[in-house]
Amino acid sequence: MANTKSAIKRIRRITKQTSVNKARKSRYKNALKKMNVLIEDKNKKEALKFLPKLNSELMKIAKTGIVKKQNASRNVSRITKKIASL
Repeated sequence: MANTKSAIKRIRRITKQTSVNKARKSRYKNALKKMNVLIEDKNKKEALKFLPKLNSELMKIAKTGIVKKQNASRNVSRITKKIASL
């Protein structure tokens, strides 16, 4: 357990930040799942409509450091290829 006043404050800050990061990561995962469902249903029109929103979501997550920028870019690239092949 934390002994100093600064360590106690730090723990409080970390717990708040952890909850924020979990919420953001959850939004990111849900967006990916939604897109994968659209691709599985072969719904190209809806998938193309959702692609900019997904890209925006992934880049926001990458900007905050929850996932790496390359990871987000790779996901967008793979999904774009899947949509193009529909």
